Amino acid sequence: MPQQVQGVIARAKGAAVEIATITVPDPGPGEAVVRVQACGVCHTDLHYREGGVNDEFPFLLGHEASGIVESVGEGVTEVAPGDFVILNWRAVCGECRACERGRPQYCFNTHNAKQRMTLEDGTELTPALGIGAFAEKTLVAAGQCTKVDPEASPAAAGLLGCGVMAGIGAAINTGNVTRGDSVAVIGCGGVGDAAVMGARLAGASKIIAVDVEDRKLDTARGLGATHTVNSRTTDPVEAIRGLTGGFGADVVIEAVGRPETYEQAFYARDLAGTVVLVGVPTPEMRVDLPLIDVFGRGGALKSSWYGDCLPSRDFPMLIDLYRQGRLDLDAFVTETIALDEVEQAFTKMHDGDVLRSVVIL
Repeated sequence: MPQQVQGVIARAKGAAVEIATITVPDPGPGEAVVRVQACGVCHTDLHYREGGVNDEFPFLLGHEASGIVESVGEGVTEVAPGDFVILNWRAVCGECRACERGRPQYCFNTHNAKQRMTLEDGTELTPALGIGAFAEKTLVAAGQCTKVDPEASPAAAGLLGCGVMAGIGAAINTGNVTRGDSVAVIGCGGVGDAAVMGARLAGASKIIAVDVEDRKLDTARGLGATHTVNSRTTDPVEAIRGLTGGFGADVVIEAVGRPETYEQAFYARDLAGTVVLVGVPTPEMRVDLPLIDVFGRGGALKSSWYGDCLPSRDFPMLIDLYRQGRLDLDAFVTETIALDEVEQAFTKMHDGDVLRSVVIL
């Protein structure tokens, strides 16, 4: 029968979030109910609260999560009750043109649970990224659950559900960083730092972290950056070229999502180098580049959506690396908090005081 749990909702644009009673229906065909153990506070949740994604209020926030499968609906074979899972927002369909071409990581028809969770009065909730995990339990499509090693810390594992995967994937999957490459990462928040870590995992010989705050650069160095550049006081393009023999980096990852930093990334890469945009821009932003430079510099200009990840492939692999001590996911957990501290966590995140606040349930 339907269950009532506590969750964090955003009722209106810009309004402070609040705790509310949520009704979670029994899972239907292809669905699963997950008891949430941990959920990171991501910038995307703040975008939802501010109306930056859409206006389908009220939202049930939270999406960067791990937990235990409690029950499953008819036809579910991917997971079973008791499985420890990371939730993802790329439940591949298996039928679209990308999936049929053997590229499910680019699935164009990812799906969510068909049923909606509601408030006590029956008002339907829009779950953030189809997940809604700032709640004691949530309803998702079974394909949004990826089974991983249950010995992993829930707080660390859940971060692969969004930001950390986006950064690692931007380096490894989208940028195709490989042994000996030079890599520059512009913007050292959680996603940028994850890109630094991904470049290190891939064997990059030189990893240049760029930010306007020295404390963020210190963190990036601790996660694998070999060089740092404070772009508030130093021209980052000239600095990156100076550190790469005058040529520019093989791969430049832009993790800010602004025209000026994208232009820096464009000119800080070597000829035939790659630019990866993983920072999320706003709709009104525009980039003005001389077309002759786009042509003459060659290479590739790419966008990385969710780190071009395939959860069923990437999550278990990265959790194995974490369990082996080769991927320090714990370093991204700045603090653990309760459900009623999400609003304060948004403030800390906006001020750059944390990599991740993680709600523990």
